[in-house]
Amino acid sequence: MAQVDWTSDVELQKLLPPESREIRGTTKAPRSLFGEILDWMLAPLLLLWPMSIAVTYLVAQSIANTPFDRSLENSVQAIAQQLREVDGRLLLNLPMSARKILKADENDTIYFQVIGHHGELIAGDKDLPLPVENDPIQIGVVTFRDSNIAGNEIRIAATQIQLSSQFKTENKVLVQVAETLDKRSQLASEIIKGVILPQFIILPIVVVLVWFGLTRGLAPLNALQNHIRNRQVNDTSPIEEKAAPQEIIPLISSFNDVLYQLEDSVQSQKRFIADAAHQLKTPLAGLRMQAELAQRESSPAELQRSLEQIADSSTRAAHLVQQLLSLARMENAPNLTEKILIDLVLAAEDVTKAWLDKAWHKKIDLGCQSPEQHLQIYGNPIMIKEMFNNLIDNAIKYTQEGGQITVEVRHASRPGILLIEVRDTGPGISDAEKPRVMERFYRILGSDVEGSGLGLAIVKEIAVQHGGKLEILDNVYQENPKKVGACMRVSLPVGRV
Repeated sequence: MAQVDWTSDVELQKLLPPESREIRGTTKAPRSLFGEILDWMLAPLLLLWPMSIAVTYLVAQSIANTPFDRSLENSVQAIAQQLREVDGRLLLNLPMSARKILKADENDTIYFQVIGHHGELIAGDKDLPLPVENDPIQIGVVTFRDSNIAGNEIRIAATQIQLSSQFKTENKVLVQVAETLDKRSQLASEIIKGVILPQFIILPIVVVLVWFGLTRGLAPLNALQNHIRNRQVNDTSPIEEKAAPQEIIPLISSFNDVLYQLEDSVQSQKRFIADAAHQLKTPLAGLRMQAELAQRESSPAELQRSLEQIADSSTRAAHLVQQLLSLARMENAPNLTEKILIDLVLAAEDVTKAWLDKAWHKKIDLGCQSPEQHLQIYGNPIMIKEMFNNLIDNAIKYTQEGGQITVEVRHASRPGILLIEVRDTGPGISDAEKPRVMERFYRILGSDVEGSGLGLAIVKEIAVQHGGKLEILDNVYQENPKKVGACMRVSLPVGRV
């Protein structure tokens, strides 16, 4: 019984697709699926972390500005409400207590300024920067801008008010309140610390959870690995797909396809061994018997005849072994690897010439004809010649002395198909036996022709390997009286460059 060695690199390389065969035997270590997934999960996380810090900083700045900007806005409106026009002059009626409250800040310095329509300082700090001309301030609307004073960054809230005046001239007043940014910076820092610091604790926890999740998620793969590793060496049964995760079902399905192919190969090997043992048993037994008889012969003539019988039996046994090996080679080569353009006419002529001596010995007229040259197909030249050899050999065996055998290659009536025909003037084949003669080891009952019953089986297998088929037809070579031989027809697709 044939056994398959799962650890054989040669066998495994044959089962792998061509694009995957170069992986084995290289020095590059295989990449870890766990590491790949972990990298692709953590890399974006580590990339987003500094981005989140930057976004957090901007958001913290915005949050920190909001309450202090509101306080500045209230101060601007309070000062604007205290402006009065007395005798055509603008006065700021701001009590001292209010000034002290305005200035009462432990961290920041607060500035205010009131500017008249003509640019004169009505009250406040004269060093406070004025708005730029291209950024006008609307009446009654408080606007904010950043600036600096005495080297310190400040935040300014400004508005313009329109005072009712008895004069016809326009009377607009600019009111500004500013403060330094110390409290804002402190608040922003506190917000950033409150958001960022927990991330230093959360991030390692996230990494651990991702690692744990991947470990649990890849557990079915580990279980599948252990299941395959614990299988018996000769176990080629398919792996159950239902228990596997949906994502690896295609992988398991592909692996099962390999197992099916391997099972077919194993069964083919078993079949070959059984058939070879059965078919070789008879000729080997005959050889032994003839050898024993030769040992007992005292007459030189009888001894010579026994040796001739031994030689003939050896030739038949060698031919049987050759056909068995050819059949095994055909069955174990489902995909032709050496495909070249083959001229069928030249191949037919070469093989026919090699059989002329044997045909002449039986006084058989063996010839090859073709209406045209260069009828080409894509295929394996060794297989094609083997096909011609078996077709001609079969025809010579079943054709009587004085018969005729014709080998012809031509185009079929259907476009893109070439026909190989080997016609003989032998006894022919009945319709009932035509399908069976293509089976392995089948021989026509009542035939006294020596043979193994493998020739047409080999031809059929080669034809299938090249995308063609074998047909057995009648060869009517005489009408009155009607005589019918056999016509072996092989159809093959035309080769295209």
